[in-house]
Amino acid sequence: MATQKLYAGAKLRETRLRLSLTQKEFAAKLGVSLPYLNQMENNNRPVSTTVVLALAQEFGFDVTELSTGDSERLVSDMREAMADPVFADNIPPLADLRLTASNAPALARAFLDLHRAYRQTHERLASLDEALGREDSRTQPSPWDEVRDFFHYCDNYIDAVDRAAEYFAAGAGPDGIRPHAIATLQSAGITVLFSDKAQMRRFDSATGTLTLSSRAAPETQSFQLLLQIALLKQNKLLEATLDLARFQSDEARAIAKIGLANYFAGAALMPYATFLAAAQETRHDLELLAHRFGASIEQAAHRLSTLQRPGAKGIPFFFVRVDQAGTITKRHSATRLQFARFGGACPLWNVHRAFETPGSFLRQLAETPDGVRYISLARDVSKSGGSFGAPVRRFAISLGCEVRHAADLVYADDLDPTNPRAYEPIGISCRICERTECHQRSVPPLERRLTIDANERDVLPYKVG
Repeated sequence: MATQKLYAGAKLRETRLRLSLTQKEFAAKLGVSLPYLNQMENNNRPVSTTVVLALAQEFGFDVTELSTGDSERLVSDMREAMADPVFADNIPPLADLRLTASNAPALARAFLDLHRAYRQTHERLASLDEALGREDSRTQPSPWDEVRDFFHYCDNYIDAVDRAAEYFAAGAGPDGIRPHAIATLQSAGITVLFSDKAQMRRFDSATGTLTLSSRAAPETQSFQLLLQIALLKQNKLLEATLDLARFQSDEARAIAKIGLANYFAGAALMPYATFLAAAQETRHDLELLAHRFGASIEQAAHRLSTLQRPGAKGIPFFFVRVDQAGTITKRHSATRLQFARFGGACPLWNVHRAFETPGSFLRQLAETPDGVRYISLARDVSKSGGSFGAPVRRFAISLGCEVRHAADLVYADDLDPTNPRAYEPIGISCRICERTECHQRSVPPLERRLTIDANERDVLPYKVG
């Protein structure tokens, strides 16, 4: 089998600039000529084995970062943006998108920002009664989208926050993280109370009182205690991380701060090295992991998707949470599978069936249009309101990875990954899915011509050319 060539010019250039080295200096340290380095940085030549070894030995570089993960994300995002009807007559070929993502990632991100601004302007114009006369109608990404993209392109791993949480968790005694968290707050003069009439979490800075709902699940209480510690004891670290992110609005910064505090809480509840070792030992059994770390199944699944520390990476997982309408409320992928930025997920994906079998794990072998095969796990995660008559929040989560990691998952036992007929065809979204015979297609693919014959009708009222 031929070895796949590695083109990572953008990553090489980014590494060199981060080290403040000229091309001549960088080439000397890598043991290659200046023209050769120039060709690699421009993706005219693949990265050689010699350069890979030099990066690891000279700079301690995690060579797995040379993978095409970021490029694949950008290609997926650009394909979805190009499926917008505005580009119907000018859709560039996939090869061009891949070249842009690998050679000019900054340009690709600028294009995505521009398209997002266009969409938001279009939506504002569709509701003139709100938009007219508003002084704040400048086009910029919504705070929510901006924060989502921040975590998305950080690979959902924030090293400084993760390590700070791991350091905090190391101070916990044999009784576990919860007593350690309460003692930490009390040592800071914070009174911790539990009330059946309280919100999930409420901190009164004037009185120094933290009140948690006694009706919340124990893992939720522990998570909220740790989140409050992040806001109070790790504020300088969170603010420094936010400064580096350079968000465009105060709202985005505020949302991101909560996201970072949530990240700290999850990382403290499930410290990186300990959790990674436990995941490998249990073959990623979510129930065992949740029980061992006092976490919920959703928290354990989400944490698995963040194990991307350079030099100590876990399996690259995707993680997603959807509501009953199919709307994606949480998303992350360290795999080549990327989720639709607009609209819901593919209806053939097993995450949508999880609502029909509460309390059970559903397993699925799936194949995307690009031929990549995955094993996907889905389960509902209903959240009770804690009393009779209180609304129940219903979600379903999915956790998965490429099938080449199946042997490391307990959920793959008794499945047959070698059987091509065992794989169900799934896509990202109907607008950019290339499958022409899908019986669940909701809208035609925008990249293909349609044939419509009033005298014929199959599953779909048209044929994709």
